[in-house]
Amino acid sequence: MVKIQPFQVEQWMDRLETTPGVLNIAETCAASVSVDELVQMCKDKNAPGPLSLSTKLTYGAIRGSEKLRQRVAALFDRESDANALPADNVIITQGAIAANYLLFYTLVGPGDHVVCVYPTYQQLYSVPESLGAEVSLWKLKAENGYVPDVSELEGLVKENTKMIVINNPNNPTGSTTPKHVLQEIVAFAKQKDIIILADEVYNPLYHSLPEGQAAPPSILALGYDKTVATGSMSKAHSLAGIRLGWIASRDKSIVEGVAVARDYTSISVSQLDDQVASYALSEPVLGPLLKRNLGLAQSNLALVSAFVDKYSSVCSWVKPTAGTTALVQFKKKGEVVDDPTFVLDLLEKTKVLFMPASPCFGLGQDFKGCVRLGYVCDAEVLKEGLSRLGQYVEENLL
Repeated sequence: MVKIQPFQVEQWMDRLETTPGVLNIAETCAASVSVDELVQMCKDKNAPGPLSLSTKLTYGAIRGSEKLRQRVAALFDRESDANALPADNVIITQGAIAANYLLFYTLVGPGDHVVCVYPTYQQLYSVPESLGAEVSLWKLKAENGYVPDVSELEGLVKENTKMIVINNPNNPTGSTTPKHVLQEIVAFAKQKDIIILADEVYNPLYHSLPEGQAAPPSILALGYDKTVATGSMSKAHSLAGIRLGWIASRDKSIVEGVAVARDYTSISVSQLDDQVASYALSEPVLGPLLKRNLGLAQSNLALVSAFVDKYSSVCSWVKPTAGTTALVQFKKKGEVVDDPTFVLDLLEKTKVLFMPASPCFGLGQDFKGCVRLGYVCDAEVLKEGLSRLGQYVEENLL
């Protein structure tokens, strides 16, 4: 029997984000946009609109429209030394969460072993475990900037290791796994014939890298066929409401296996979602949309950084370099706070919401006192949230 562990971060979000008057700085999407705003961003004012209202609403293209799959495939060509990814190597899904689930459902089961970075989105280790696979956590360390230490892989893998799972940029830490580390992971996996799954849902929001460090390419760009990347329109592209993501791989057998499994679940995505995503990924729209979100991430991160500096006696972090989330630890009189209690008390007294890390991203006492803060929301929401948080800190922690 499949054993499902509670998906803690989603349950916390579902329970609390509808609190009346909430200032939600737990949200992990770049500030959402409307279809009207997408049209306003479009640099080609003569381009067709995002929706064809005359299209018959059949199931549509089962794997996603050719136009959309071509535009998703083009995302993987950035800094790639490999050949262009064919559209046939892309399957469109209901968000990255469905993409990840389908991959695990297709590729792992009892008798398999999976190595997964940690901390990360709980789905990436709980789902393979629920399907009967053994999971070993590849623990990221704050002192290493939450970048994976490839030298640890040899001690983690087993003879039956089927998959290594990474998340780049990382949720919740906002860390970046640079290109040279990705290359080391690929070299290790290739030698042992292990599949690499990279959840790249926050790609390409590499907004605050150290000077001289380039944004890393997709895992698909590094010359190993047994790599799979998942992504979506939710995080970097501000369109969580259309529930659209993808699976891409250079290994056609993986793509075909997923297609077979997918017939038992969702069959296809909504044609309306497909059309809006195709429009958002078109050249005249994608550039302005990503420019807007990268700029928002940089300016908002500066606000959080100033807050952490101001209250450095009670809070600390490893400053994010990418994505939309940060892991911040709070203390009171030198002792880390109980983060679930802290989050609930803050919400009750100020209406400011972020997520407690120990139940949502940790096992046991891991990440005690830490919260996940989503900072690429509307700037005014973040400013007001930090203002109220600062008042709370002065009244309760200093």
